[in-house]
Amino acid sequence: MKTLAQVLMEARKEKGIVVRNLAYQSGIDPALISKFEKGVRLPTEENLKALSEVLKLPFDALRKTWLAEKVYQLLELEKDAKEILTLAESRVEYLNSTQALKMKDLSDSVKSKLLQVDDLKKEWVSKKPLNLIQLQKMTEFFHIAYTYESNRIEGNTLSLQETHLVVNEGITIGGKSMREHLEAINHAEAIDYMEQLVKDQLDFSPRVLMELHYLILKGIDKDNAGRYRSVPVRISGSVHLPPQPYLLNKMMEAYLVHYDAQKKILHPVILAAEMHERLVSIHPFIDGNGRTSRLVMNLILLKNGLTIANLKGDINSRMAYYRALEAVQVDNNPEPFYHLVTDAVKDSLEKHLELV
Repeated sequence: MKTLAQVLMEARKEKGIVVRNLAYQSGIDPALISKFEKGVRLPTEENLKALSEVLKLPFDALRKTWLAEKVYQLLELEKDAKEILTLAESRVEYLNSTQALKMKDLSDSVKSKLLQVDDLKKEWVSKKPLNLIQLQKMTEFFHIAYTYESNRIEGNTLSLQETHLVVNEGITIGGKSMREHLEAINHAEAIDYMEQLVKDQLDFSPRVLMELHYLILKGIDKDNAGRYRSVPVRISGSVHLPPQPYLLNKMMEAYLVHYDAQKKILHPVILAAEMHERLVSIHPFIDGNGRTSRLVMNLILLKNGLTIANLKGDINSRMAYYRALEAVQVDNNPEPFYHLVTDAVKDSLEKHLELV
């Protein structure tokens, strides 16, 4: 396979264009063009478009070669480059292939659990409207539990009681960091925002996603709150490598297309699981991806008349959560994650019914 440098130099020479004239026609400095042809530097995508027009090269084909060079440069000094490529290839196939927006058939065991969820939902709906005081107490109980567990997954050390005191009483807990306090307050505010969206019958959208993420990082990281990351990241303890930042816009566009295509087709629990897993796998933010993904999941559940699904943060539950995510990210097997989320939804409905 020819390098981008070879492709550019050969195309220029075949057309009898000297570097100075190519620079004039493309608007690119001649010194930069020389560096492109020597392989010393890669052009920007804007440069690439200009060169493809002047040299009459198909831009799509040229861009593929350019992206391959970027991948090569990224892995050039990595000792495990082949292993990393193998892992990336599996994930890219899952997210970007022609099958990316197609769903696998559900197993009988998942279908059986979904039927149980449907029955529990009918029973829950039949209990409404609830007594106002009863509803307020239940909401407070489940919201605090959700904030506690979701933050606990990410390493927050506030206890359930401390989370309640911080969120509902405004009490500062000695020995706990300011960040941990803000994580609890922010998450509770994000839940309120999520529930208001449901009351106002507003759908999930790019703006909603950014608002949820902004609320999670508000006062913690103002530069990155509500913004896609601009640097590569790695997930601690996971073999899954999130995509490079220059891929994020297209991948997030595909992510939202998937939601629009599937929201009237999929069972809402499976849709919620899908949107959760895909967001956390793309990892579009520098921080707060897990909490935001779980909020997106619960926004979809609430919009469809279900209750908040609370994924637990104790060590065993956390490891089961990470393993289920990795089964999709590495092995393209969503089954464990479907079971995990469906079990959480079922458990939530049962707990709500017990308190009525």
